[in-house]
Amino acid sequence: MMQTGLFDWQTRFEQLDNGGDPLIKLNDMVKWELFRKPLEKVRDKDRKSNAGRKPFDAVLMFKILILQSLYNLSDDQLEFQIRDRLSFMRFLGLSLGDTVPDAKTIWLFREQLTEANLVKKLFERFDKFLRKSGFTARKGQIVDASIVPAPRQRNSRDENRQIKEGQVPEGWSENKKCQKDTDARWTRKNGKNYYGYKNHIEVDVAHKLIREYEVTPASTHDSQVFEELLDEDNTSRDVWADSAYRSQNTLDTLQQHGFREHLQRKGCRHKKLTEQEKRGNYTRSKIRSRVEHIFGVQSQRAGRLIIRAIGITRGKAKIGLRNLAYNIDRFSLLATA
Repeated sequence: MMQTGLFDWQTRFEQLDNGGDPLIKLNDMVKWELFRKPLEKVRDKDRKSNAGRKPFDAVLMFKILILQSLYNLSDDQLEFQIRDRLSFMRFLGLSLGDTVPDAKTIWLFREQLTEANLVKKLFERFDKFLRKSGFTARKGQIVDASIVPAPRQRNSRDENRQIKEGQVPEGWSENKKCQKDTDARWTRKNGKNYYGYKNHIEVDVAHKLIREYEVTPASTHDSQVFEELLDEDNTSRDVWADSAYRSQNTLDTLQQHGFREHLQRKGCRHKKLTEQEKRGNYTRSKIRSRVEHIFGVQSQRAGRLIIRAIGITRGKAKIGLRNLAYNIDRFSLLATA
């Protein structure tokens, strides 16, 4: 094997820079230290003794989870990619001689964040940073939801019935319970069946940043979490959403809170949309479609997100990290535009 010198690595990094490594801008624009205080509070709470090996830096571990969310990697894949990719090593501030956290360490750190319910707090903390940095929520808001698949469960009809009733099927051993996701649910969309969860998001029109999110089983109707997502701090009272949200209850809620509705209309077999309603849908879709760009960016960057975790608590952490990673990435683009 050829020995490499300092200038060889410098040349390789220059080649990465010329190739447009997106992680450079991400590393430079984001103030990662703003996450340190809540991260270390969880770390100190779980650490019962100072004996043993010193834990990895909390911000380093958090940046590793952001990489995982951006590129949709499993824990084992992530460990390998950190060792293999110079761009990942530079983003994390690691050299060839530094110890890389293994898959078990990555899993354990994410579990600590999950058990402390910290992911949503980190998301809100970064949103405050966005607003202080001049990226306030402006020009109205868009609400939408996306299905996040989970590995399909091979259960009997009787087992599925008991799960829907909130019970654990009789006869399941402790090992089997650990491998079964009893929180995910089936839903049907555009003639296809899906199993998993829903990522409900609220986006501001001006910057296409996610301002609020909720995670539910896939069977939850979009309109059931509509009110919880609405942002009272947006500079505009305009709200866009697709036809799934249109109901008298939703319209009443918007009116009571002083919002202006821009909800898509949907026709049916016995009541077709008028030409005026079609033109209205077309006009509204020009703004409402901006939320689809977010789901598109997430899919294009990392592929379709599949929950590599069991249960809605871990699912919320995974999806929350994905939303936070999107906002961090989006901020780095907006800040240098």
